[in-house]
Amino acid sequence: MRAVDIIIKKREKGELTGDEIKFFVDSFTRGETPDYQVAAWAMAVLLNGMTARETTDLTLAMAHSGQILDLSSVVDIAVDKHSSGGVGDKTTFVVLPVVAACGLPVGKMSGRGLGFSGGTLDKIESIPGYRVDLSTAEFKQQLKKIGIVLTGQSLDLDPADGKLYALRDVTGTVQSIPLIASSIMSKKIAGGAQAVLLDIKVGLGAFMENLEDARALSTLMIDIGNLAGRKVMTVLSDMNQPLGEAVGNALEVIEALNTLHGGGPVDFREHCLHVSAQMLMLGQRALDYEIGRRMAEVAIASGAAFEKFHILVAAQGGDVSYVDDLEKFPQAKFTEIVKADRSGYLAQVNARIIGEAAVALGAGRARKGETVDHAVGFLVHGKVGDYVQQNQPLFTIYANSEVKLAEARLSVQAAFQWSDQPITALPLFYN
Repeated sequence: MRAVDIIIKKREKGELTGDEIKFFVDSFTRGETPDYQVAAWAMAVLLNGMTARETTDLTLAMAHSGQILDLSSVVDIAVDKHSSGGVGDKTTFVVLPVVAACGLPVGKMSGRGLGFSGGTLDKIESIPGYRVDLSTAEFKQQLKKIGIVLTGQSLDLDPADGKLYALRDVTGTVQSIPLIASSIMSKKIAGGAQAVLLDIKVGLGAFMENLEDARALSTLMIDIGNLAGRKVMTVLSDMNQPLGEAVGNALEVIEALNTLHGGGPVDFREHCLHVSAQMLMLGQRALDYEIGRRMAEVAIASGAAFEKFHILVAAQGGDVSYVDDLEKFPQAKFTEIVKADRSGYLAQVNARIIGEAAVALGAGRARKGETVDHAVGFLVHGKVGDYVQQNQPLFTIYANSEVKLAEARLSVQAAFQWSDQPITALPLFYN
Protein backbone atom coordinates (compact mmCIF):
# COMPACT_ATOMS: atom_id res chain seq x y z
CA MET A 1 0.00 0.00 0.00
CA ARG A 2 0.95 3.63 -0.49
CA ALA A 3 -0.20 6.59 1.57
CA VAL A 4 -0.84 8.66 -1.56
CA ASP A 5 -3.29 6.08 -2.91
CA ILE A 6 -5.25 6.19 0.33
CA ILE A 7 -5.33 10.02 0.18
CA ILE A 8 -6.57 9.94 -3.42
CA LYS A 9 -9.24 7.36 -2.59
CA LYS A 10 -10.64 9.52 0.19
CA ARG A 11 -10.32 12.64 -1.96
CA GLU A 12 -12.49 10.90 -4.54
CA LYS A 13 -15.06 10.10 -1.81
CA GLY A 14 -14.17 6.43 -1.64
CA GLU A 15 -14.71 4.29 1.46
CA LEU A 16 -11.44 3.13 2.99
CA THR A 17 -11.06 -0.46 4.12
CA GLY A 18 -10.02 -1.38 7.63
CA ASP A 19 -6.64 -2.54 6.31
CA GLU A 20 -6.06 0.75 4.50
CA ILE A 21 -6.88 2.75 7.61
CA LYS A 22 -4.66 0.59 9.81
CA PHE A 23 -1.77 0.89 7.34
CA PHE A 24 -2.13 4.68 7.18
CA VAL A 25 -2.30 5.09 10.97
CA ASP A 26 0.58 2.71 11.64
CA SER A 27 2.86 4.28 9.02
CA PHE A 28 2.14 7.75 10.38
CA THR A 29 2.85 6.60 13.93
CA ARG A 30 6.19 5.12 12.85
CA GLY A 31 7.13 8.33 11.04
CA GLU A 32 7.05 6.75 7.59
CA THR A 33 4.16 8.91 6.35
CA PRO A 34 5.04 12.61 6.68
CA ASP A 35 2.90 15.38 8.16
CA TYR A 36 2.06 16.89 4.79
CA GLN A 37 0.47 13.69 3.54
CA VAL A 38 -1.51 13.24 6.73
CA ALA A 39 -2.65 16.86 6.48
CA ALA A 40 -3.92 16.19 2.94
CA TRP A 41 -5.73 13.06 4.12
CA ALA A 42 -7.29 14.90 7.09
CA MET A 43 -8.60 17.62 4.75
CA ALA A 44 -10.09 14.94 2.49
CA VAL A 45 -11.82 13.42 5.53
CA LEU A 46 -13.12 16.85 6.58
CA LEU A 47 -14.55 17.51 3.13
CA ASN A 48 -15.89 14.04 2.29
CA GLY A 49 -16.58 12.45 5.66
CA MET A 50 -16.33 8.85 6.82
CA THR A 51 -18.87 6.12 7.34
CA ALA A 52 -19.56 4.87 10.87
CA ARG A 53 -17.57 1.74 10.04
CA GLU A 54 -14.59 3.75 8.76
CA THR A 55 -14.67 5.94 11.88
CA THR A 56 -14.79 2.91 14.16
CA ASP A 57 -11.86 1.34 12.28
CA LEU A 58 -9.94 4.62 12.58
CA THR A 59 -10.68 4.82 16.30
CA LEU A 60 -9.52 1.28 16.98
CA ALA A 61 -6.41 1.67 14.79
CA MET A 62 -5.43 4.79 16.72
CA ALA A 63 -6.17 3.22 20.10
CA HIS A 64 -4.07 0.17 19.18
CA SER A 65 -1.17 2.26 17.88
CA GLY A 66 0.20 1.91 21.41
CA GLN A 67 -0.67 0.12 24.63
CA ILE A 68 -4.23 -0.37 25.86
CA LEU A 69 -4.36 0.45 29.55
CA ASP A 70 -6.18 -2.06 31.75
CA LEU A 71 -7.38 -0.43 34.97
CA SER A 72 -9.45 -3.36 36.25
CA SER A 73 -6.70 -4.39 38.64
CA VAL A 74 -6.42 -0.85 40.03
CA VAL A 75 -10.01 0.28 40.67
CA ASP A 76 -13.43 -1.37 40.51
CA ILE A 77 -14.61 1.14 37.93
CA ALA A 78 -12.81 4.08 36.35
CA VAL A 79 -14.88 6.88 34.85
CA ASP A 80 -13.57 9.54 32.50
CA LYS A 81 -15.11 12.70 31.09
CA HIS A 82 -14.36 14.57 27.92
CA SER A 83 -15.50 17.83 26.41
CA SER A 84 -15.57 18.27 22.65
CA GLY A 85 -14.05 21.71 23.12
CA GLY A 86 -15.32 25.15 23.92
CA VAL A 87 -14.49 28.68 25.03
CA GLY A 88 -14.04 29.10 28.77
CA ASP A 89 -14.53 25.38 29.40
CA LYS A 90 -12.57 24.66 32.56
CA THR A 91 -15.02 22.08 33.95
CA THR A 92 -12.35 19.37 34.34
CA PHE A 93 -10.75 21.29 37.22
CA VAL A 94 -14.02 21.19 39.17
CA VAL A 95 -15.70 17.98 38.04
CA LEU A 96 -12.71 15.67 38.53
CA PRO A 97 -12.06 16.59 42.18
CA VAL A 98 -15.80 16.65 42.93
CA VAL A 99 -16.46 13.10 41.72
CA ALA A 100 -13.18 11.83 43.19
CA ALA A 101 -14.16 13.33 46.55
CA CYS A 102 -17.40 11.36 46.28
CA GLY A 103 -15.42 8.12 46.07
CA LEU A 104 -15.44 7.61 42.30
CA PRO A 105 -11.93 7.15 40.84
CA VAL A 106 -11.35 9.32 37.80
CA GLY A 107 -8.30 9.15 35.56
CA LYS A 108 -8.21 11.64 32.70
CA MET A 109 -5.81 12.14 29.84
CA SER A 110 -6.28 15.58 28.33
CA GLY A 111 -4.94 17.51 25.38
CA ARG A 112 -3.71 20.95 24.46
CA GLY A 113 -5.61 23.73 22.74
CA LEU A 114 -7.27 23.09 19.38
CA GLY A 115 -8.09 26.13 17.26
CA PHE A 116 -10.01 28.68 19.35
CA SER A 117 -10.72 26.08 22.05
CA GLY A 118 -8.43 26.23 25.08
CA GLY A 119 -6.56 23.11 26.16
CA THR A 120 -6.79 21.58 29.62
CA LEU A 121 -3.05 20.87 29.76
CA ASP A 122 -2.17 24.44 28.77
CA LYS A 123 -4.38 25.70 31.58
CA ILE A 124 -3.13 23.41 34.34
CA GLU A 125 0.47 24.28 33.43
CA SER A 126 -0.30 27.73 34.82
CA ILE A 127 0.68 26.00 38.06
CA PRO A 128 4.49 25.71 37.97
CA GLY A 129 5.92 22.21 38.19
CA TYR A 130 2.67 20.41 37.42
CA ARG A 131 3.58 17.30 35.42
CA VAL A 132 1.48 16.37 32.41
CA ASP A 133 3.77 13.57 31.23
CA LEU A 134 3.00 10.73 33.65
CA SER A 135 4.05 7.27 32.52
CA THR A 136 1.52 4.46 32.34
CA ALA A 137 2.89 3.00 35.58
CA GLU A 138 2.64 6.38 37.32
CA PHE A 139 -0.91 6.86 36.01
CA LYS A 140 -2.06 3.54 37.47
CA GLN A 141 -0.19 3.97 40.75
CA GLN A 142 -1.63 7.44 41.34
CA LEU A 143 -5.17 6.40 40.41
CA LYS A 144 -5.00 3.56 42.90
CA LYS A 145 -3.46 5.71 45.65
CA ILE A 146 -5.50 8.93 45.51
CA GLY A 147 -8.30 8.18 43.03
CA ILE A 148 -7.61 11.08 40.67
CA VAL A 149 -5.25 11.70 37.75
CA LEU A 150 -5.06 14.53 35.21
CA THR A 151 -2.26 14.17 32.70
CA GLY A 152 -1.44 14.25 29.01
CA GLN A 153 -1.30 11.25 26.77
CA SER A 154 1.51 8.90 27.67
CA LEU A 155 3.84 8.29 24.74
CA ASP A 156 2.96 4.62 24.83
CA LEU A 157 -0.80 5.24 24.82
CA ASP A 158 -2.50 6.23 21.56
CA PRO A 159 0.60 7.85 19.99
CA ALA A 160 -1.22 8.18 16.67
CA ASP A 161 -3.77 10.53 18.17
CA GLY A 162 -1.09 12.56 19.90
CA LYS A 163 0.51 13.26 16.53
CA LEU A 164 -2.73 13.78 14.63
CA TYR A 165 -4.22 16.00 17.37
CA ALA A 166 -1.39 18.53 17.03
CA LEU A 167 -1.58 18.45 13.23
CA ARG A 168 -5.34 19.05 13.10
CA ASP A 169 -4.93 22.21 15.16
CA VAL A 170 -2.87 23.93 12.46
CA THR A 171 -4.39 22.51 9.27
CA GLY A 172 -8.01 23.67 9.53
CA THR A 173 -9.35 20.16 10.10
CA VAL A 174 -10.45 20.42 13.73
CA GLN A 175 -14.18 20.47 12.87
CA SER A 176 -14.35 17.06 11.16
CA ILE A 177 -16.90 14.86 12.98
CA PRO A 178 -15.09 11.56 12.22
CA LEU A 179 -11.75 13.03 13.36
CA ILE A 180 -13.30 14.46 16.53
CA ALA A 181 -15.06 11.19 17.37
CA SER A 182 -12.03 8.99 16.67
CA SER A 183 -9.70 11.29 18.60
CA ILE A 184 -11.89 11.37 21.68
CA MET A 185 -12.85 7.70 21.71
CA SER A 186 -9.39 6.35 20.86
CA LYS A 187 -8.00 8.18 23.91
CA LYS A 188 -10.74 6.81 26.11
CA ILE A 189 -10.29 3.24 24.85
CA ALA A 190 -6.51 3.41 25.24
CA GLY A 191 -6.80 5.10 28.62
CA GLY A 192 -8.72 2.22 30.10
CA ALA A 193 -11.83 3.97 31.42
CA GLN A 194 -14.75 1.58 31.67
CA ALA A 195 -17.30 4.40 31.51
CA VAL A 196 -17.10 7.79 29.79
CA LEU A 197 -19.19 10.95 30.09
CA LEU A 198 -18.95 13.02 26.90
CA ASP A 199 -19.82 16.71 27.11
CA ILE A 200 -20.58 17.73 23.53
CA LYS A 201 -20.60 21.48 22.99
CA VAL A 202 -23.09 23.09 20.61
CA GLY A 203 -23.06 26.59 19.17
CA LEU A 204 -20.95 29.43 17.81
CA GLY A 205 -17.99 28.63 20.05
CA ALA A 206 -18.02 24.88 19.46
CA PHE A 207 -16.80 22.61 16.68
CA MET A 208 -20.44 21.49 16.39
CA GLU A 209 -22.37 24.66 15.57
CA ASN A 210 -25.82 23.06 15.36
CA LEU A 211 -27.79 20.44 17.26
CA GLU A 212 -28.05 18.12 14.27
CA ASP A 213 -24.25 17.76 14.01
CA ALA A 214 -23.90 17.47 17.78
CA ARG A 215 -26.46 14.69 17.94
CA ALA A 216 -24.71 12.93 15.07
CA LEU A 217 -21.42 13.11 16.96
CA SER A 218 -23.14 11.88 20.12
CA THR A 219 -24.63 8.87 18.34
CA LEU A 220 -21.36 8.04 16.62
CA MET A 221 -19.34 8.07 19.84
CA ILE A 222 -21.90 6.00 21.72
CA ASP A 223 -21.79 3.44 18.90
CA ILE A 224 -17.99 3.36 18.99
CA GLY A 225 -18.07 2.92 22.77
CA ASN A 226 -20.51 0.05 22.53
CA LEU A 227 -18.34 -1.72 19.96
CA ALA A 228 -15.34 -1.31 22.25
CA GLY A 229 -17.19 -2.56 25.32
CA ARG A 230 -17.34 0.82 27.08
CA LYS A 231 -20.36 2.46 28.66
CA VAL A 232 -20.82 5.93 27.18
CA MET A 233 -23.20 8.73 28.20
CA THR A 234 -23.45 12.10 26.46
CA VAL A 235 -24.74 15.55 27.36
CA LEU A 236 -25.24 18.36 24.85
CA SER A 237 -24.32 21.74 26.31
CA ASP A 238 -24.54 25.29 24.96
CA MET A 239 -21.42 27.02 23.67
CA ASN A 240 -22.87 30.06 21.90
CA GLN A 241 -21.38 32.19 24.66
CA PRO A 242 -18.35 31.47 26.88
CA LEU A 243 -18.90 29.15 29.83
CA GLY A 244 -18.39 31.14 33.01
CA GLU A 245 -16.55 34.45 32.79
CA ALA A 246 -12.88 33.55 32.36
CA VAL A 247 -11.29 32.83 28.97
CA GLY A 248 -7.54 32.22 29.17
CA ASN A 249 -5.28 29.73 30.90
CA ALA A 250 -4.49 31.04 34.40
CA LEU A 251 -7.74 33.02 34.53
CA GLU A 252 -9.73 29.82 34.01
CA VAL A 253 -7.83 27.88 36.67
CA ILE A 254 -8.46 30.71 39.12
CA GLU A 255 -12.18 30.68 38.29
CA ALA A 256 -12.30 26.91 38.79
CA LEU A 257 -10.61 27.22 42.18
CA ASN A 258 -13.08 29.91 43.22
CA THR A 259 -15.86 27.53 42.22
CA LEU A 260 -14.35 24.74 44.32
CA HIS A 261 -14.53 27.19 47.23
CA GLY A 262 -18.28 27.58 46.65
CA GLY A 263 -18.14 30.69 44.46
CA GLY A 264 -17.68 31.08 40.74
CA PRO A 265 -20.15 32.16 38.03
CA VAL A 266 -23.64 30.71 38.36
CA ASP A 267 -23.70 29.11 34.91
CA PHE A 268 -20.32 27.46 35.35
CA ARG A 269 -21.14 26.13 38.81
CA GLU A 270 -24.46 24.71 37.57
CA HIS A 271 -22.75 23.08 34.60
CA CYS A 272 -20.20 21.38 36.85
CA LEU A 273 -22.84 20.10 39.27
CA HIS A 274 -24.89 18.65 36.40
CA VAL A 275 -21.93 16.87 34.79
CA SER A 276 -20.70 15.61 38.18
CA ALA A 277 -24.13 14.13 38.98
CA GLN A 278 -24.20 12.35 35.62
CA MET A 279 -20.73 10.91 36.19
CA LEU A 280 -21.65 9.68 39.66
CA MET A 281 -24.63 7.84 38.18
CA LEU A 282 -22.51 6.47 35.35
CA GLY A 283 -19.93 5.25 37.85
CA GLN A 284 -22.57 3.58 40.03
CA ARG A 285 -21.97 5.82 43.04
CA ALA A 286 -25.39 7.50 42.86
CA LEU A 287 -28.71 5.73 42.32
CA ASP A 288 -30.25 8.67 40.50
CA TYR A 289 -29.52 12.20 39.32
CA GLU A 290 -30.82 13.99 42.42
CA ILE A 291 -28.66 11.91 44.74
CA GLY A 292 -25.64 12.50 42.51
CA ARG A 293 -26.23 16.23 42.43
CA ARG A 294 -26.57 16.40 46.21
CA MET A 295 -23.34 14.43 46.62
CA ALA A 296 -21.58 16.92 44.33
CA GLU A 297 -22.96 19.90 46.25
CA VAL A 298 -21.78 18.44 49.55
CA ALA A 299 -18.31 17.73 48.12
CA ILE A 300 -17.92 21.42 47.32
CA ALA A 301 -19.58 22.81 50.45
CA SER A 302 -17.52 20.60 52.76
CA GLY A 303 -14.22 21.53 51.12
CA ALA A 304 -13.58 17.90 50.18
CA ALA A 305 -13.45 18.69 46.45
CA PHE A 306 -10.96 21.52 46.91
CA GLU A 307 -8.82 19.27 49.10
CA LYS A 308 -8.86 16.59 46.39
CA PHE A 309 -7.64 19.16 43.83
CA HIS A 310 -4.90 20.15 46.28
CA ILE A 311 -3.87 16.50 46.59
CA LEU A 312 -3.88 16.11 42.80
CA VAL A 313 -1.57 19.09 42.24
CA ALA A 314 0.84 17.91 44.94
CA ALA A 315 0.87 14.36 43.57
CA GLN A 316 1.89 15.61 40.11
CA GLY A 317 4.61 17.94 41.30
CA GLY A 318 2.74 21.23 41.08
CA ASP A 319 3.46 24.16 43.37
CA VAL A 320 0.48 23.95 45.74
CA SER A 321 1.16 27.46 47.04
CA TYR A 322 -0.53 28.68 43.84
CA VAL A 323 -3.65 26.73 44.78
CA ASP A 324 -3.66 28.38 48.20
CA ASP A 325 -2.74 31.88 47.03
CA LEU A 326 -4.36 32.87 43.73
CA GLU A 327 -2.34 36.08 43.59
CA LYS A 328 0.69 33.96 42.66
CA PHE A 329 -0.70 33.03 39.25
CA PRO A 330 0.86 34.78 36.22
CA GLN A 331 -0.24 38.40 35.92
CA ALA A 332 -0.61 40.26 32.62
CA LYS A 333 1.24 43.57 32.22
CA PHE A 334 -1.81 45.39 30.91
CA THR A 335 -5.41 45.25 32.12
CA GLU A 336 -8.32 47.19 30.69
CA ILE A 337 -12.00 47.17 31.62
CA VAL A 338 -14.14 47.85 28.56
CA LYS A 339 -17.52 49.40 29.38
CA ALA A 340 -20.78 49.19 27.46
CA ASP A 341 -21.31 52.11 25.08
CA ARG A 342 -25.09 51.77 25.33
CA SER A 343 -27.83 50.30 27.48
CA GLY A 344 -29.86 47.30 26.38
CA TYR A 345 -30.30 43.55 26.49
CA LEU A 346 -27.48 41.30 25.34
CA ALA A 347 -28.72 39.38 22.31
CA GLN A 348 -25.42 37.62 21.57
CA VAL A 349 -22.04 37.11 23.22
CA ASN A 350 -20.24 35.33 20.39
CA ALA A 351 -18.00 32.67 21.93
CA ARG A 352 -16.06 32.02 18.73
CA ILE A 353 -15.04 35.68 18.33
CA ILE A 354 -13.90 35.77 21.95
CA GLY A 355 -12.04 32.46 21.63
CA GLU A 356 -10.23 33.60 18.50
CA ALA A 357 -9.35 36.90 20.18
CA ALA A 358 -7.86 34.96 23.10
CA VAL A 359 -5.67 33.00 20.68
CA ALA A 360 -4.53 36.28 19.10
CA LEU A 361 -3.58 37.56 22.56
CA GLY A 362 -1.36 34.49 22.98
CA ALA A 363 -3.60 32.23 25.05
CA GLY A 364 -3.66 29.68 22.20
CA ARG A 365 -1.56 28.60 19.24
CA ALA A 366 -1.52 29.89 15.68
CA ARG A 367 1.20 27.38 14.69
CA LYS A 368 2.09 23.87 15.78
CA GLY A 369 4.46 23.77 18.75
CA GLU A 370 4.01 27.40 19.83
CA THR A 371 4.10 28.20 23.52
CA VAL A 372 1.08 29.83 25.15
CA ASP A 373 0.94 32.86 27.41
CA HIS A 374 -0.72 31.74 30.64
CA ALA A 375 -1.48 35.26 31.87
CA VAL A 376 -3.54 36.68 29.00
CA GLY A 377 -7.24 36.41 28.26
CA PHE A 378 -10.59 37.92 29.16
CA LEU A 379 -13.25 38.12 31.80
CA VAL A 380 -16.64 38.41 30.09
CA HIS A 381 -19.11 40.06 32.44
CA GLY A 382 -22.42 39.62 30.61
CA LYS A 383 -24.62 36.76 29.43
CA VAL A 384 -27.26 36.60 26.72
CA GLY A 385 -30.50 37.96 28.19
CA ASP A 386 -28.80 40.25 30.71
CA TYR A 387 -29.80 43.92 30.81
CA VAL A 388 -26.67 46.06 30.75
CA GLN A 389 -26.53 49.75 31.60
CA GLN A 390 -24.39 52.15 29.59
CA ASN A 391 -20.88 52.40 31.14
CA GLN A 392 -21.34 49.11 32.98
CA PRO A 393 -18.25 46.82 32.67
CA LEU A 394 -18.73 44.56 29.66
CA PHE A 395 -15.44 42.67 29.53
CA THR A 396 -11.92 42.91 30.90
CA ILE A 397 -8.78 42.37 28.81
CA TYR A 398 -5.55 40.93 30.19
CA ALA A 399 -2.66 41.40 27.75
CA ASN A 400 1.12 41.52 27.64
CA SER A 401 1.23 43.80 24.59
CA GLU A 402 -0.47 47.17 24.17
CA VAL A 403 -0.88 46.52 20.45
CA LYS A 404 -2.57 43.17 21.08
CA LEU A 405 -4.73 44.76 23.77
CA ALA A 406 -6.01 47.35 21.30
CA GLU A 407 -6.71 44.65 18.71
CA ALA A 408 -8.52 42.54 21.30
CA ARG A 409 -10.69 45.49 22.34
CA LEU A 410 -11.98 45.91 18.79
CA SER A 411 -12.39 42.17 18.20
CA VAL A 412 -14.33 41.41 21.35
CA GLN A 413 -16.61 44.43 21.08
CA ALA A 414 -17.87 42.83 17.86
CA ALA A 415 -18.87 39.72 19.83
CA PHE A 416 -21.72 41.60 21.53
CA GLN A 417 -25.05 42.19 19.85
CA TRP A 418 -27.78 44.26 21.47
CA SER A 419 -31.55 44.41 21.64
CA ASP A 420 -33.96 46.98 23.03
CA GLN A 421 -36.41 44.17 23.79
CA PRO A 422 -35.99 41.44 26.44
CA ILE A 423 -34.03 38.39 25.25
CA THR A 424 -34.50 34.85 26.53
CA ALA A 425 -31.45 33.46 28.30
CA LEU A 426 -29.67 30.57 26.59
CA PRO A 427 -30.11 27.05 28.02
CA LEU A 428 -27.12 25.35 29.63
CA PHE A 429 -28.04 21.97 28.13
CA TYR A 430 -30.08 20.62 25.22
CA ASN A 431 -32.15 17.48 24.96
